[in-house]
Amino acid sequence: MQTLHFLWPLSGGLMIGLSAALYLVLNGRVAGISGLTAAAVGLSSGAPRSLGLGFLVGLLGGAAAASAVIRQPELGVTSSLGLLVIGGLLVGFGTRLGSGCTSGHGVCGLARLSPRSIAATGVFMAVAAATVFVVRHLLGGL
Repeated sequence: MQTLHFLWPLSGGLMIGLSAALYLVLNGRVAGISGLTAAAVGLSSGAPRSLGLGFLVGLLGGAAAASAVIRQPELGVTSSLGLLVIGGLLVGFGTRLGSGCTSGHGVCGLARLSPRSIAATGVFMAVAAATVFVVRHLLGGL
């Protein structure tokens, strides 16, 4: 089974792409997690709340099913609670500022060749690369 280790990520990626395409075709909307989460908790008037709740239940249920079938992930928090809260707030602010998250822009927007999504994904990737460089090389791998 070790020689087929690439099948799990490949099948997961294919399912994400298929679900995003079906969501767009069937609902005429981009399947961005931040927008659907906002709809689920009542912060957005875009998608119906039930659609956002269904999407989140499916997302969490799929992760739980994969964890039960494949293996339990090894989770460990290696940072302080304060840094996690600050990081979460920055991500939330960034999704509002960028009018979407990496799933909406990176998966759906790039597939539609959206100029805004191409720019947003480029910024996401550049900031991620800069963050890795700073943490590993300038801060000594905190």
